Amino acid sequence: MKIDAGRYRVKLAETEAERAGAERLRYRVFVEEMGARARPEQHASRRDWDEHDAQADHLVVLDRQATGDELDRVVGAYRLTSGEAAARGIGFYGEREYDLGPLKTCGRAVLELGRSCVAQEHRGGPAVHLLWNALAGYVLERRIEILFGTASFAGSDPGPYAEALAHLHHAHLAPPDLRVRALPARRVAMDLMPAEAVDPARALAAVPPLIKAYLRLGGFVGDGAVVDEDFNTVDVCVLMDTGRMVARYRSFYERNWERQP
Repeated sequence: MKIDAGRYRVKLAETEAERAGAERLRYRVFVEEMGARARPEQHASRRDWDEHDAQADHLVVLDRQATGDELDRVVGAYRLTSGEAAARGIGFYGEREYDLGPLKTCGRAVLELGRSCVAQEHRGGPAVHLLWNALAGYVLERRIEILFGTASFAGSDPGPYAEALAHLHHAHLAPPDLRVRALPARRVAMDLMPAEAVDPARALAAVPPLIKAYLRLGGFVGDGAVVDEDFNTVDVCVLMDTGRMVARYRSFYERNWERQP
């Protein structure tokens, strides 16, 4: 699976350099830019990795005009873990924050999305669109029915996001059959304000772009948020059911993927 568009190539990582480049980019974005904690060996190599990487596919955006260190050619990345891979391996990353029982027992093809990032200098351009288009192709090829993953608000204090979290809870809570719940020991309530006190426009303005993108596709959120001190974030679990996906967006991605060489 490859998409070539101008200076960019989007593909599944096939070489150790491509996988290492994704880890280098994650370190730049999550550790250097967002303040996540890293182990000494991660600082030494300037790479972010964990035990879940070995069982996942890694979708990468390569800058074909980049010079210098080969690892710095990777300017976009997504970690993709199928239900089958998680069952064969060590499970889903999100299980450290959420009870994923409803997804693991639903009998449908499930894909966990994680570690999504694009290099700062490539945001706002075609790299983000190409990454999403390639993800759509991956989902269509493998007949994935449910996508999910944690997405984050910057910083580990939920207080400033009370209205945004309340809006997500009141307006975008997942249906009961998909409603994963934050683990009791880590749960932070999202309904911090009553629905009638929330200004939807103001609340959405505080929602990070990635979460808003999932919502535009018809996405939902799980019940409860989680503070991730290691990554300096407040996490919510976002879910998308391709059967429930907003029809105009599903058609858009299907058409765009069919046009790829």
